[in-house]
Amino acid sequence: MQERSEEQVISRLLELENDGQAERRAELTNERYLSLLHDPDSGRSYVLRHGTDETEGAQIPGGTEFYEYADADEAQRAFEQLVEESRATGELVEEDSTDDVGDFESGGAEVRDLFADESEDELVRDEVISEEEEP
Repeated sequence: MQERSEEQVISRLLELENDGQAERRAELTNERYLSLLHDPDSGRSYVLRHGTDETEGAQIPGGTEFYEYADADEAQRAFEQLVEESRATGELVEEDSTDDVGDFESGGAEVRDLFADESEDELVRDEVISEEEEP
C-alpha cells in the first residue's frame, strides 16, 4: 500500500468528518474542532484538530494537525486526554458537537407520514386538479 502524504491524510480525514463519520467530535474555542476518526480504508484511527474551512475545500484550514494510531482504543484514550486538557484550559465549548459538519442534515425531503401526498394541506394540493373538480 502506498504511503499518503500529510496533506492527503488530512484531506481524507476532513472528508470522513464531513460525511458524518467522526466517532466523537468536540468543539473548541475560536471555531476549532477535535475529532476522533477511524479510516475504514487504512484501518487506522486518528485524532484531528482543525479550524473551519473558509475556502469550501480549496485549502486545508490553518493550524490543522492530526495524530495517527494503529489501535482504535489508543486513539480513544488520546482523544479523551485532549478533551480533558482542553476543558482544563478553558478551550472546550461543547463535548459532542455537530456544528459546521458537511451537509449531512440536508439528506432529502422530510417524510411526514405514509399518506403525506394525499394530505389536505394547501401546500400539497395540485391547483389544476382542484379547479377541475369544482362545479
